[in-house]
Amino acid sequence: MGCLQSKSRLANKEKENDTNKSYSWDNKKKLNPKDFTIENLKDETAGRLPNTVNGEQFIIQNCVNCNIYVFDHVSTVTVDDCINCNIFLGPSKGSVFLRGCEGSNFMIVCQQFRARDCKKLNLFLCCSTQPSIESCTGIKFGCFSYFYEELEEQFKKAGISIFNNNWNNVHDFTPVAEEQNWTFIPQDVKVEEFLPLPTTNEFSHIKISMEPSDSVVPKTLGIRSKISNQSCLVVFFSDGQAQKRALSFIKKLVLTNNVLVRTKEVQLENNDAERIFGSSSYNSIICRGHVIALEYNGDDSITTCQDTAKAITTETGLTGLIYVSTCPDAASQQIENFFNFADMHMSV
Repeated sequence: MGCLQSKSRLANKEKENDTNKSYSWDNKKKLNPKDFTIENLKDETAGRLPNTVNGEQFIIQNCVNCNIYVFDHVSTVTVDDCINCNIFLGPSKGSVFLRGCEGSNFMIVCQQFRARDCKKLNLFLCCSTQPSIESCTGIKFGCFSYFYEELEEQFKKAGISIFNNNWNNVHDFTPVAEEQNWTFIPQDVKVEEFLPLPTTNEFSHIKISMEPSDSVVPKTLGIRSKISNQSCLVVFFSDGQAQKRALSFIKKLVLTNNVLVRTKEVQLENNDAERIFGSSSYNSIICRGHVIALEYNGDDSITTCQDTAKAITTETGLTGLIYVSTCPDAASQQIENFFNFADMHMSV
């Protein structure tokens, strides 16, 4: 009998301990789905301020003639059946999926992008992987161009590199013979002609710029026709300041007759570096972290990039952490090798 009583007391004690246990999910603040949904609006301006979404899933649906701004990072976004709207979406760690939207303009940052059953959309996009459309018509793509103070940090929280932008590398699941379901927005358009700045008091303190020179994401030419037969590869090796130096380099080149074609941030292995640079000289550097690569195009792109790299080296005092192509033939092969590797590595 004594043995049974002991077992009973032990069982009761364990039950009491389980009752008193505290788990992290017990203390998690319960979220209201309405805080992460915008729906059924007409002729309104709505959205969310920085630090109000904080990486949660977001839904926008059934809105007409609205201006919608989500100034925060999110996990995934679905936008359904929105007509004649202007929509800004902050960095999405996962996917952005548009369905049944028509006559609308979007500014989007995401890891993955897909649109289905949409018509007449203008999309200014920063997408880490290949964007895709399905059963869509009249879709136009342009390069993301936007700035506000919190945006760069939101990119980091969403795990998105500002240099990995495949906005122009579109896959159409439902192509139509002799028709084109998508095309490019003209390169010289003013983005504010498509997406107006918010005018309500709620967003009045957010200082926004849509000028390419201010954009968090570098503006790239993409697969449009190049202006010259000469291109140049510029690579910034990791040293804790690579992004800062790459952005400084890009800003200096804006004032020249050279065009930034594409950018990429990726980790190289020794054999990859040797194949790209034709030398093992950089193997000791690439192990430090990701490299940032730029492709420039222009009649004097190699000379201009070399001179700019020297100027940045002089300003920063850092040497040997920028690679610039030395001749057109080598540059052409290096560019092909580097970006083919990067696309395969990232499954673009």
